[in-house]
Amino acid sequence: MAGFLTRRLLNYLMLIVVATSLAYMLAASALNPRSNYEGRNPPLPVAVVDARLTDLNLNDGTPLFERYLTWAGGVVRGDFGKTVSGGSVNEDLGRRVGVTLRLITIGLVLGSVAGVLIGAYAAVRQYGLFDRLTTVLSFVVLAIPTVVLANVLIIAAIRLNEMAGTQILLISGEATPGLRGGLAAAAFDRIRHLVLPTLSLSLGLVAVYSRYQRNMMLDVLGADFIRTAMAKGLSRRAALTRHALRTALIPAVTYFAFTFGALLVGTTFTEKIFGWHGVGEQLVNSISTNDVNTVAAISCFAALAVLLAALASDVLHAVLDPRVRVG
Repeated sequence: MAGFLTRRLLNYLMLIVVATSLAYMLAASALNPRSNYEGRNPPLPVAVVDARLTDLNLNDGTPLFERYLTWAGGVVRGDFGKTVSGGSVNEDLGRRVGVTLRLITIGLVLGSVAGVLIGAYAAVRQYGLFDRLTTVLSFVVLAIPTVVLANVLIIAAIRLNEMAGTQILLISGEATPGLRGGLAAAAFDRIRHLVLPTLSLSLGLVAVYSRYQRNMMLDVLGADFIRTAMAKGLSRRAALTRHALRTALIPAVTYFAFTFGALLVGTTFTEKIFGWHGVGEQLVNSISTNDVNTVAAISCFAALAVLLAALASDVLHAVLDPRVRVG
């Protein structure tokens, strides 16, 4: 198992380097930081603009590959360069990465676990009321874009707060500024802020995983090894949980890394809608301000996060499938 994971990790490290390099090349070619200095009154001298852009490693007069080597050298030392305003990209993203990871991790865990459980139970109760109801609800959720779903949740939360006569769910921001009341009050306040953005991310995952897990479970339920386990005296429930569910989970954990990547895209809209100052919000802002270094740094973070999710998927795969550990 250690050899298998080591090989996978080396492959992932190479993919991170390639993905990040391509992201920088694309951002540096497509974005135009010089335009941030155009149209000013009085106009800035060209020499001043060039000097500023050179200091930020954003001067389009410098060959692209040379700019890339300068940027890559800084990344190797742990420095992602400066933003268009002259601040540190590291410091800016350091504050935002925790926000995004907290939101994504909770949404991913809730969405995947709930989806797997719902899908497995729906397969066991095939064509029953629960199966038909979850099928309809899953397709409804999958048909709704993340942006629309987030706004629907906001409207529902507003109605709920009006009916209750108090603020049960909070819509904007990560926490209430200036809140008093100690640690317990602060934790409860953050939970109230967290519910809506987490639901907007996790509901789509519940729908996807429930359909995926249902199909995988149905393929396993009629397998010979399930009938053999029950013939040897194992109860139906034990056979389903120890053998059927474990086998059906293998494709689901393989799918884990891909859903993590989709969640990174979804959180871009979620953070903007709910006022969470995370990496997704900053990606939109940095593209609009032609901030090449920040876009490249966020791409590197996204690649690293997705490939770490893929490594976690490989570990789960190895745990569930003994053949991987032997290989």
